[in-house]
Amino acid sequence: MKKIISIVIVAIFLVSCSTVPITGRKRVNFVSDAQILPMSFAQYQGFLSENKLSTNTAETNEIKEVGARISKAVDRFMRVNDMKAEADSYRWEFNLVEDKTINAWCMPGGKVVFYTGILPICKNTDGIAAVMGHEVAHAFAKHGQERMSTGTIQQLGGVAVAVATANKSPEQRQIWNTVYGVGSQVGVMLPFSRTHEREADRLGLVFMIMAGYNGEEAAEVWVRMSQRAGADQAPPEILSTHPSNQSRINDLRAYLPEATVMAKKFNAKALSN
Repeated sequence: MKKIISIVIVAIFLVSCSTVPITGRKRVNFVSDAQILPMSFAQYQGFLSENKLSTNTAETNEIKEVGARISKAVDRFMRVNDMKAEADSYRWEFNLVEDKTINAWCMPGGKVVFYTGILPICKNTDGIAAVMGHEVAHAFAKHGQERMSTGTIQQLGGVAVAVATANKSPEQRQIWNTVYGVGSQVGVMLPFSRTHEREADRLGLVFMIMAGYNGEEAAEVWVRMSQRAGADQAPPEILSTHPSNQSRINDLRAYLPEATVMAKKFNAKALSN
């Protein structure tokens, strides 16, 4: 049984491995759009029905305008890079919700929500574009689908541990299960999540520049995030799903020249087609 599970895990990696455009990172994703998008769209509509949309017309329109510009830039990128079918699968939508939480998120398929609480951190239109680019990047790179895929693999690993320790004492089985649970979380799943965040930062930087926004503001968003009350109480990076604020600031500033060159290259290619 243990050997069968190992073979299944290896087969999943071999069959479902693909490459994230632009960054070139290899990803494992065996969750199809047909599986996840209907669920994603339904959950998004459910969320909107249960939460209050902002009545601030100016702020709402700005969120929608920035989202439209960035998603159109991403759509152009996909269509000129032989990703037409993938481009057609997105149903971009952008909403501002009345909530003091400092947060924004994007569901698979392009469903984005900004909370009003993050607007002071954004501070300006370029700051909104930085956060928007980051969220759009999660959908573009299919991070949600990849997280579901790796979660399944983690569960299969847990089954393999249970099978391998079936003849051991209850105490020994408990120790092995604990070691696997902590090890897979701290050593695999959390670093994996941080990889997604760094990748979304970088892709989002390229996307916001492609859409005509000032990429220098991306790092400044995280400067302001690090200055908010309670920011110094964040857990150590190794125990977090996100890189530290300072890590993100450093990476975005270092990546800005390369992102600018990429964005100009992609826009030139789009204009020539």
